[in-house]
Amino acid sequence: MAVTRRALLERVLQGIGVGVVAGGVDRALADSQVEATGQASGPLTVRVSRPFDAETPVREFTSWLTSNERFFVRSHFGPPSAEAIQPESWRLTVKGLVKDELTLTLPELKKFDPITITAVLQCSGNGRAHHRPKVPGVQWERGAAGNAQWTGVRLRDVLQRAGVKPQGLHVQMQGADRPALPTVPLFTRSIPIAKALHPDTLLAYEMNGRPLPLLHGAPLRVITPGWMAESCMKWLTEITLRADETLGYYMQQAYRIPETSIQQGSGLPGSVMVPVEQMPVKSLIAAPGEGDTLKTGPVTIQGVAWAGESPITKVEVSCDDGKTWEPARLVGEEQPYAWRQWQYLWNARQVGPTAILCRATDAQGIQQPEKSPWNPGGFLWNGWDRLSVMVAA
Repeated sequence: MAVTRRALLERVLQGIGVGVVAGGVDRALADSQVEATGQASGPLTVRVSRPFDAETPVREFTSWLTSNERFFVRSHFGPPSAEAIQPESWRLTVKGLVKDELTLTLPELKKFDPITITAVLQCSGNGRAHHRPKVPGVQWERGAAGNAQWTGVRLRDVLQRAGVKPQGLHVQMQGADRPALPTVPLFTRSIPIAKALHPDTLLAYEMNGRPLPLLHGAPLRVITPGWMAESCMKWLTEITLRADETLGYYMQQAYRIPETSIQQGSGLPGSVMVPVEQMPVKSLIAAPGEGDTLKTGPVTIQGVAWAGESPITKVEVSCDDGKTWEPARLVGEEQPYAWRQWQYLWNARQVGPTAILCRATDAQGIQQPEKSPWNPGGFLWNGWDRLSVMVAA
């Protein structure tokens, strides 16, 4: 029996704790983005209700892997129609500047050698709410990120099967999701051929050992480890080899930052805008939580840190609003692209409000800054993480 688009979406949204009003699903997907209030809904905190965009409560980051149900959700138009992603009818096409065009079913794709990689996925706008002056867009705070195990096949293997022509310098990706209005551009992106051919760039069909969920791009999505998530195309159906970057709004206008940081209002000329790609060094405090009341004595502070394609070498914690810093203990083994957990044992003595901060340093010696450079898209926020707690006798 065929599953309708409405029924499928209701099941998915209810499965992660989002109530669906009768008759409202299709209307919700057709509407433009509507800002939500940041209220918790099941295991996620909703930032936009239509399409559904929600972030993970940071307390969940005390776990090394972020579960599928608690992994942040982001898209521009919501999931595609059920018909577009039925496993029996779904196809991946590889075309453009290739020697032999390919059309692959999911079983045919899975005949390539499988690979599993643990990698952080992070929305480019994670932390946008902290930029000053504020910029438009989804007001993500701290939880539009997660660490998961991704299983799939190398994009490189698929491209080698098709045979990339020398002129093919960019790999364009297109998913099955579509805007409600024909005047709205498709979400189409491209990555340079070097990143596409990297042995760790995946076409993933599993997430944390389970089939890829619908909200995370089933049946197939791109994973570009170390890069921001706008390159990790969901619901992938088309790969096109091109000589240049993809044209269109989502590549040439959106998801771009100044090549050289320019302070807003400085009167200096603007900078060349370049695509958002690699993740910057960043750390977050997962516990205690914002506003918690703590007793005097030993307190375990814990969190996570990551730096895209570079390993984390140090995390420091300040319990006096940045006046002094102490090294935290890195937990577990270093794995490329995954975040590193850390812990710090604080002896809380002074009663009253206290600010706790953290900052990370990567293997290149790049240290997380106190504040991120402002940019008009509100991208790549990686300022010191900060929370306020109350110490009680």
